[in-house]
Amino acid sequence: MTALPQERRVVTAIPGPKSQELQARRTAAVAAGVGSVLPVFTARAGGGIVEDVDGNRFIDFGSGIAVTSVGASAEAVVRRAAAQLADFTHTCFMVTPYEGYVEVAEALAELTPGDHAKKSALFNSGAEAVENAVKIARAYTKRQAVVVFDHGYHGRTNLTMALTSKNMPYKNGFGPFAPEVYRVPVAYGYRWPTGAENAGAEASAQAIDMINKQIGADNVAAIIIEPVLGEGGFIEPAKGFLPALSAFAKANGIVFVADEIQSGFCRTGQWFACEDEGVVPDLITTAKGIAGGLPLAAVTGRAEIMDAAHAGGLGGTYGGNPVACAGALGSIETMKELDLNAKAKNIEAVMKARLGAMAEKFDIIGDVRGRGAMIAIELVKDRTTKEPNPEATAALAKACHQEGLLVLTCGTYGNVLRFLPPLVIGDDLLTEGLDIIEQAFARI
Repeated sequence: MTALPQERRVVTAIPGPKSQELQARRTAAVAAGVGSVLPVFTARAGGGIVEDVDGNRFIDFGSGIAVTSVGASAEAVVRRAAAQLADFTHTCFMVTPYEGYVEVAEALAELTPGDHAKKSALFNSGAEAVENAVKIARAYTKRQAVVVFDHGYHGRTNLTMALTSKNMPYKNGFGPFAPEVYRVPVAYGYRWPTGAENAGAEASAQAIDMINKQIGADNVAAIIIEPVLGEGGFIEPAKGFLPALSAFAKANGIVFVADEIQSGFCRTGQWFACEDEGVVPDLITTAKGIAGGLPLAAVTGRAEIMDAAHAGGLGGTYGGNPVACAGALGSIETMKELDLNAKAKNIEAVMKARLGAMAEKFDIIGDVRGRGAMIAIELVKDRTTKEPNPEATAALAKACHQEGLLVLTCGTYGNVLRFLPPLVIGDDLLTEGLDIIEQAFARI
């Protein structure tokens, strides 16, 4: 897959001297509001490895936040994108169209759940896709209200900040936010007061009751949910929750939107996470894993809903850029060729076995959860009270970084370690990464 040696190597302090030099330049030139998890500057990346400018090689358990599922330099992505670069970089699809955009829309119609007629519109980022899904749902239903969920994350634009539930760092000081956005409970099994086994039925009943009483179902244009909540802590809504919300939406003429930006494209061991309970969304938003690292996003859905917006109502200068479309076709080719759904399931089996064993050893681990290569552990101060432990989470991430393992944190309470390895990672690197995590727990 890649010429980059697939082995961890720590040869300097982390960050090393060249990274520190670049960091000084960055501090002078880049806005302080743009953060970085680990200030090591990348020189090359591929397979399951990220190499920095100092020659350190990190095992990658982040995939650039679930983006480089096929690896950061996958052959088919590079080949197709390079060929497109040589032909033309841009015409703007709204000026003179090109085949690549149409091919991506055809692929999305084939891969997304449901056998109804589907159409797509392409954009640049996940937030843009979500925002356009709202525009389309409003145009179709002639209604305004949008329902979202506790712990949900949908982006950083003004509308998607309103849809996002976490204040810091996403919303703090950036208001006022878009109106007609309503938040209802989600079935967070680990933290559900009456236990995970009751969460699906109770949370869906609560959410539906709130929609009916506080908003009125007839006023709701769209219900938007991540089938596995990403930034909120890799929360899998308890069984029965998604089907109940989907059925309620259908019965009330509400557009049901699955935000699969982090969970889509083989990440959970299925093309899309909503397939797990047979949920067929009206609209599905995708980005991140779609194009092997090139900026591309999409809204795909029922043809009659997608066609509701007037001509010229959807678009954007770079939306469906030809090079990004070529990358997406290379990414999808790789996913099919290497059966990355099976690879994701294998990653789940390896990770859950090891993390489950760690949970028996270390009381600090309150919950091990997730599907496919979207796995997380929630850290607590006390297993009985489940008080979040963000301090230990930060310390563990730092300890992993020092040993050459790139990990990310998340969660509304900042107490979740999340693992998003590239789906092409070798079992040896996966095991070595888990060894580093276990050693970090033992030390902390």
